[in-house]
Amino acid sequence: MTKIAIFGVGLIGGSLALCFKGKPGLTVVGHSVRESSVAKYLERGVVDHATTSLREAAEGADFIFLCVPVGSLAQYVDELSQLELKPGCIITDVGSTKASVAASARNAKLGDAVFIGGHPMAGSERSGVEAASLYLFENAFYVLTPEPLTAQCDVDRLTELLTYTKAHIVHVHPEEHDEIVGAISHLPHIIAVALVNLVRGYNEGNSLYSQLAAGGFRDITRIGSSDPVVWRDILVNNRTVLLKLLQEWQAGTMAFIEMLQSEDGEGIETAFRKSGQFRSTLPERRKGMIHSVFECYIDVPDHPGIIGKVATELGNSEINLSNVQIIESREDVPGVLRLSFRTQEDLDRAVQKLGEIGYSVHF
Repeated sequence: MTKIAIFGVGLIGGSLALCFKGKPGLTVVGHSVRESSVAKYLERGVVDHATTSLREAAEGADFIFLCVPVGSLAQYVDELSQLELKPGCIITDVGSTKASVAASARNAKLGDAVFIGGHPMAGSERSGVEAASLYLFENAFYVLTPEPLTAQCDVDRLTELLTYTKAHIVHVHPEEHDEIVGAISHLPHIIAVALVNLVRGYNEGNSLYSQLAAGGFRDITRIGSSDPVVWRDILVNNRTVLLKLLQEWQAGTMAFIEMLQSEDGEGIETAFRKSGQFRSTLPERRKGMIHSVFECYIDVPDHPGIIGKVATELGNSEINLSNVQIIESREDVPGVLRLSFRTQEDLDRAVQKLGEIGYSVHF
């Protein structure tokens, strides 16, 4: 049997476990330092075995997945280096920064074990093993960051195992990964947090800011509510890349300041046009680092039972509605329902069904 040890069986680790568990020739062992978590892994059936012993989990493992916070990766690599790991064991991680953990693995004495960094670019609003899903990685990018001297046969072994995730496997250098992810994920999180905190400050003197921000502002700053501890570790680990990106971002905002000061309408129009042209080339239906939100809005009359009617219609068509929010509903004013779905397929089917029964759907 090929033994797969997963340290940290939460959203990502649990979803990996579900992809591997039950496959011919594979056995999955989960690890946590907490007995309560170990019991939960077994109760939910995401692993074949679970333990609080790092040695027991790692001993004899053919693959070790470190699904722990970025700030803890170096510690786990160091602890593993003190064990007699199985020759040829492949250690990988799922962190969203790669250069720092690659450096830790480079400096550790892993014997005949091999470290290959990994980053599945998929996520969810939910967390913990309760949110684990067999389909989390399907059609997402899964980045592997082998070192130049890593044997191709080892890269191929890990790549072959990850085919069970149904993700698209991409190989890049650790530093290149951090530069790209810094621009498309880490910097946007910083901008969202800074923007929300700016408005939060204004709101202390005028509560109308928060009232009017309930719609579009809340949507575009959604990532500003990300886990503070997780993002503390990510940003600190990728600080060199982010300092450069923030300087370039500052230059971009200064360009807008200058255009506004000089009333350069043509320059503003050009900036928006270039942005729109590039954005239109981005894939719409592929999972990425900042996970997609599958939502639509419908106008509904302010009648008793209207929410139940909409939910029933969708339920009868076996469309999984994950959330409903009333945006506006008062006398003589049409209500607006925001409907949220887990997948693009559910959203597409819902839009078709709602149109068939006479609702005006918009996005």
